[in-house]
Amino acid sequence: MSRLVSERTFLAGKIIFNFGQSSINCVVRRLSGQGATLEMESGLGVPEHFQLRVAGQDLLSCHVVWRSERQVGVAFEQPGSVERPTGEDRERSPDQLLRGQMLALRAALDHVPTGIVLLDSNLRARLINRSFRQMWRLPDEVADSNPSIMTLLLHGRDTGAYEVPDPELDAHVAARVRTIEAGDPTPVDVRRTNGDVVRVQCTPLPDGGRMLTYTPVTDIVRFSDELKLLRDALENVEDGVLLLDRDLNATFMNRRVRDFWEISEHEAAEHPAYASLVRRTRRMGAPDQSAAEAAKFPAKRVEEVKAGNHVRDLQAPDGRRLRTHCTTMQNGGRMLTYVDITDLTQKAQMLETLATTDPLTGLVNRRHFLTCLEAEWSRFQRYYRAVSVLMIDIDHFKSINDRYGHAAGDDAIKAVAAACIERKRKSDVVGRIGGEEFAVMLPETSLSRARTVADRIRKRVMALQLRSDQVQFGVTISVGIAEAAVSMSGIDALMNAADQALYRAKAEGRNRCIAWSPPPPAPKAAE
Repeated sequence: MSRLVSERTFLAGKIIFNFGQSSINCVVRRLSGQGATLEMESGLGVPEHFQLRVAGQDLLSCHVVWRSERQVGVAFEQPGSVERPTGEDRERSPDQLLRGQMLALRAALDHVPTGIVLLDSNLRARLINRSFRQMWRLPDEVADSNPSIMTLLLHGRDTGAYEVPDPELDAHVAARVRTIEAGDPTPVDVRRTNGDVVRVQCTPLPDGGRMLTYTPVTDIVRFSDELKLLRDALENVEDGVLLLDRDLNATFMNRRVRDFWEISEHEAAEHPAYASLVRRTRRMGAPDQSAAEAAKFPAKRVEEVKAGNHVRDLQAPDGRRLRTHCTTMQNGGRMLTYVDITDLTQKAQMLETLATTDPLTGLVNRRHFLTCLEAEWSRFQRYYRAVSVLMIDIDHFKSINDRYGHAAGDDAIKAVAAACIERKRKSDVVGRIGGEEFAVMLPETSLSRARTVADRIRKRVMALQLRSDQVQFGVTISVGIAEAAVSMSGIDALMNAADQALYRAKAEGRNRCIAWSPPPPAPKAAE
């Protein structure tokens, strides 16, 4: 058709069809004596023949020449003439009106991507739309013959459409019929042999019929299957997994997490807040924390998780160590994983003990003692806090070994070690630094106080009575004492000063405590 010459634009119009029962508002973009271009929200529901009412004019009979998504081009069936509704049109019978409505409904439903079947009260199809026919490859001659629901389901069976084992096909069809007869509205996902999944839902109608809808949900179900597979995997891993949303509510917790917090699956399904989990009676805390720290820990832990990515070691009430990794998710939530590192921690502690402890006495060894002294020396340099060192040696130890044997010598070493750690402060460090030599570091201790501690240890050792082969013997010790001074270059100088004092104690008769004092300044030369 040749283009129409515009005479008027932007006129309000109304498309009237279905014997005056239906109408669509439109805008007349172009209008001529032969036709018009009409615009509406969607050109999908405009029938091929209708009447057009333009403001200020009578009805115009039209037929569609072309159509697009939002426009249709129409030609007037009697150009330039006005067609008035006849009395016959106004006096259509109810059956004719109902048939017109059904035709209009069928036309609309044929453009819906969801498969639709309308059943009457006898469960025979009175309408099957185009999507259902294409979905199940249903021939038009079958669809238009008012088939029963059984016929439609058997068609699916006979064409191999259902992903159901052959021995179970008849039972599957019978179960579907019973569900539809009962009007059960519960959605059912039907898997097809081509891999597609269709969600079927039955809706009872007021006249006793049914409306069946068939919605393709392949992607949704596939994602759901993948999610279920992932959840099943997470449910059975040995590590604990906890997923939180952006508000820190638990969206998933696997079996390990539920078992630890003693939470039922029902409680977990209610998505408890993370803050409520860390405040439960059975809860984790920081390793070796005090009671006061334990009371504050839940709030501190929530803030840590809010902050995002981090790794932290936690301790369970039964003493187990758990390493938790917190990861920030793309949706703003958090994923917390809990790995039991109790064995690793115990082995690490065992290795650390072996590396830092003297196996005979349980005291720290020379290397660890010097490490502790180095740290204390740094504090002395920064804050000028007093620190003193005792050097202790067992008197005549070789004679003990020669007279009573090496076992008795070991007993003497252990007895002196016990005397050194008796009533020691938590900050004090006692180490075995040689065969029969010991050292004691006394932080925050002046020389005079260190002398008191040294003499107390000496007297405890002198009171000891050891036994070897029914023979009792005693031991004594000599002690050198030194206090850190700013003139000293480091811990070697401090240890050397205590060692010099120890040498003096032995030289002056043993079984005594001698404090180191700096040598007097050299006399000045005479002027």
